[in-house]
Amino acid sequence: MPSSRSASPISRSSDSGAVARPVTGEVGLAHAAGSLAIKLALAPLLVVQAIRTRRRAPVLPEAAGAREGRAGAGEGSVFRVLVAGDSSAAGVGVEHQDRAVVGHFVRTLERHRAGPIAWRLSAKSGLTTRGVHALLAADPPPAVDVAVVISGVNDVVDQIPARRAVAHRAALADWLLERGLARHVVFAPLPPMHQFPLLPEPLRRVLGADARRHDDALARWAATRGDVSHATIELELSVETMASDGFHPGEPVYRACGEALALHVAQRKL
Repeated sequence: MPSSRSASPISRSSDSGAVARPVTGEVGLAHAAGSLAIKLALAPLLVVQAIRTRRRAPVLPEAAGAREGRAGAGEGSVFRVLVAGDSSAAGVGVEHQDRAVVGHFVRTLERHRAGPIAWRLSAKSGLTTRGVHALLAADPPPAVDVAVVISGVNDVVDQIPARRAVAHRAALADWLLERGLARHVVFAPLPPMHQFPLLPEPLRRVLGADARRHDDALARWAATRGDVSHATIELELSVETMASDGFHPGEPVYRACGEALALHVAQRKL
């Protein structure tokens, strides 16, 4: 999902170390090497574009509205869900959480799953995956059946290697699962950053390739786990579907993402 702030494509990451070391494979390493070569060749131009993009990008607020609530009706045990993440989880780009991803997620889940639902949102603009982990660790949420994590764009913007980003996801998932805070963890896919209207070429193409590499690594890792899953969402981004800054989702994108994530949860009977 589209998310968070714009920054230099060759900025130095503040993250260090890794709890897990998933194997990316020879193909992934070859793609990374090719991407690095392109970045080095284009580095001066990419830096200039990143600085100019950051300066002209408007700063949009997080969506207003409740960050926890109940939905659904009927008898039976309450199905508890947590949505955690960065600015896309926080609803930057729309005015209210009802129009953001969590609102569409809860309403769709209510239509496709019988019984009461209790939901909670824990999100903040600018967070990497590791930052989402720190946010939750600082104020651990009540135990839920499913935790949905929306992050990754800031991992790409901060140039965190795909392998390390997956390790950060593994650390977050293991922390939630081992502490009994979630029974299953769903990771939203990274958005097609090569379609972000705000980004000029070749910055758009470079970050888009990084996002695809991150998402491929995430999908491969999630496929090895029974307690973690990677949702797929088909998106076509444009000026009309994105927020006014050209970087965050507009309501059409939030609707598509919220509905797809809810169906992912409902269809797996999590």
